[in-house]
Amino acid sequence: MGLITVSGEPGCRFEEAGRLTAQRLRCEFVTGSSLAGMLIEEFGPQIAIPDKAYPYVVSSIVARIATQHHVVVCLLGAETLFKHYPGVLRVHVDAPEPRRTGNLMLDGGLTRPDARRQLRECQLKQRAERKRKFGRATTPPHLFDLVLNADGLEAEEMAEIMETAARVKGVFDHGLLGASAEAQLQFQVRLELAKHGITPIGHAELKRRAFGHPSEEVFANVLDFYRVAWKYEPKSFPIRWDKNGNVIEAFTPDFYLPEFNLYVELTTMKQSLVTRKNRKVKLLKTLYPDVNIQVFYQKDFQDLVFKYGLGERVTKQ
Repeated sequence: MGLITVSGEPGCRFEEAGRLTAQRLRCEFVTGSSLAGMLIEEFGPQIAIPDKAYPYVVSSIVARIATQHHVVVCLLGAETLFKHYPGVLRVHVDAPEPRRTGNLMLDGGLTRPDARRQLRECQLKQRAERKRKFGRATTPPHLFDLVLNADGLEAEEMAEIMETAARVKGVFDHGLLGASAEAQLQFQVRLELAKHGITPIGHAELKRRAFGHPSEEVFANVLDFYRVAWKYEPKSFPIRWDKNGNVIEAFTPDFYLPEFNLYVELTTMKQSLVTRKNRKVKLLKTLYPDVNIQVFYQKDFQDLVFKYGLGERVTKQ
């Protein structure tokens, strides 16, 4: 995946430099305005994306584009995305305040006092938004591969420098994002979005239930993402009786997946819970050998998704 992220301070014309870079390198160009349209297409016009879910939503959309095109992204905080992918060039554009003020005067036909006031307002708004969405108001320079000073560089010159830096770093040497890599990334992204109850258009909405644990609601929401039919605690199985034949212990699996004829019991990493659930599952299998049941960690669910090709239902949309 070849990805160039471009961010900058207000008044630096970094978006223009990013657009020119995308043209020179024949990359797809993603900005805040184009992303807004993609969000509506993906999630509907009424969706409200929580601030903490924003990075995952952006990652999902950019990853899908990156399977077909290399991408230049001009978005606040874009440098925080895809931290562990090798084909990424992170660029930041800055300039002294007089230069940024002058750019606002020219672009907006403002007086100098009005431009200064607008610049301060934009800076405060940008830092507040970055804090809400990414947890910090500013980004230290060492998180960028390239920092450009727009005081002595025009947009065309910055684009030329970014093009050269991308080629020197070998941003495009790794090719487009592969299907399997995107499927893995989309699964992790959708798991995070499921925590916020976010589902794309056309997917079943989460059935409103009183779940016994937050992880169960997340699991159900992820199943909805992949359009997997499910039932919550549909049946209890007696596993112990007293001497009079009265049931003294029963086991109710968390979910039943009719498509796979599979009962699922979720568990956490707490060993005491795992041991107790494993005992019940083992006893259930002994008493009801025809019942297909499995204790699931998150990794187990991911394996199920890719084993049955369910990830293609998302990556092909």
